[in-house]
Amino acid sequence: MDGKRIQNYWSAEVDALVSKYRQFETLIPAAKGAGAAHRGEDGRFVEDLLREHLLQFLPAGLEVLTGFILRPAVKTGESGRERRVEQDAHSTQLDIIVFDSARYPIFLRFGLSAVVPPEGVIAIISIKKNLAGKDIRTECAALYRSAEMCHTLASNQEKDAVRGPFLALVSVHSTIRKKEALKWVFEEMKATYEKEAFITFEQMVGYVGALDEWSIFKRRPKKKLAQADYVGFKHRTGESHLGLQFLLTGILSVFYDESRRNVRRPGFTGFLSGRSHDEYLGSINCNKLR
Repeated sequence: MDGKRIQNYWSAEVDALVSKYRQFETLIPAAKGAGAAHRGEDGRFVEDLLREHLLQFLPAGLEVLTGFILRPAVKTGESGRERRVEQDAHSTQLDIIVFDSARYPIFLRFGLSAVVPPEGVIAIISIKKNLAGKDIRTECAALYRSAEMCHTLASNQEKDAVRGPFLALVSVHSTIRKKEALKWVFEEMKATYEKEAFITFEQMVGYVGALDEWSIFKRRPKKKLAQADYVGFKHRTGESHLGLQFLLTGILSVFYDESRRNVRRPGFTGFLSGRSHDEYLGSINCNKLR
């Protein structure tokens, strides 16, 4: 197989993203050290850059938002009551939510910020300008909690779950300078997940990487699932395409998964249990359903 053209294309896109961020640092420099003068704006600029790059390549109907996931404890599908023992719950604020707004409604939207139901969440991405060692456990745990909220069923089936969202932790640079850095990052990830009493393959992060340096990717099993296997890549010359390609591959694999083709109506409305109508108003005859 060839694919050199597409590799060069993605590499150029990532190089342009990193270059544009460096232009921001040049125009708004910090008084001391690298980076921009305002750390908050620094981070938001990185989020905006990645959001704009992803939007160029995702199918129509997928939006790249920021905000919260709200999982209301209400009926789903036609008569699904799988959340009857739950309580309403929401996520922490998420940097990037890739959301299927073509098929799912949104609770609240203000600019690019939104509150969305879990059924339409295709990917959740945490963004860091500089990825530090302390970020690995914190961000992986937060992504796990968010993915846990996104467990939903397929169509009107009461047993089959849809494929969960793709999870990623992405940075422009890394400040992790450990010996065997990729192995160290993996051990931090492993330590995070081993604390959980129950965890699924899809609740573990799918990609961790610094776009200009290295990538860690979770391989999807081809046979019976027994474990989550992670592989590491130190970006060689001409391999800056790896990070963006891993992200797009993960997002699209969820979006096109067969479990998501037969969609289930989201839990979006909730009525007071036992509330009866106040007055019967009558009926109108009709001949057929459709």
